[in-house]
Amino acid sequence: MSTSELTRPPLPPFTAETAAQKARLAEDAWNSRDPERVSLAYTPDSQWRNRAHFLTGRAAIVDFLTRKWTRELDYRLIKEVWAFQDNRIAVRFAYEWHDETGHWFRSYGNENWEFDAHGLMRLRIASINDLPIAPDDRLFVWPLGRRPDDHAGLSRLGL
Repeated sequence: MSTSELTRPPLPPFTAETAAQKARLAEDAWNSRDPERVSLAYTPDSQWRNRAHFLTGRAAIVDFLTRKWTRELDYRLIKEVWAFQDNRIAVRFAYEWHDETGHWFRSYGNENWEFDAHGLMRLRIASINDLPIAPDDRLFVWPLGRRPDDHAGLSRLGL
């Protein structure tokens, strides 16, 4: 494995600018809805708590995200840095999705992230709540994939 495959810049300790870059890179990866791509941002033994699910390692992350995006259709996510210090970043996020029956939801949450020296996330703790929304109340309507740079973030959307 090359050195570039072992590091995930930006690296800690984080500044306001590099924490925001790290959050946007995570958002972009999650909006790809590609579990393998997402898993590469985590250490091989990464520990997760996602709602009431506890996971360890990249294979478990891939499995979890594969199941998630089978249920949460047309998923679109926005992340925003809440706080940062040294090798830790706290973000708040919201994402919109619909289930197989066409009912839409906006899921709100907070994540606490801890990174190793190579910029890989070794700990992710996520708390998430789901709110049913009407299709007309959707705010995340860009084409599937990366959120356009000119699309409002959470604060500008009043979320």
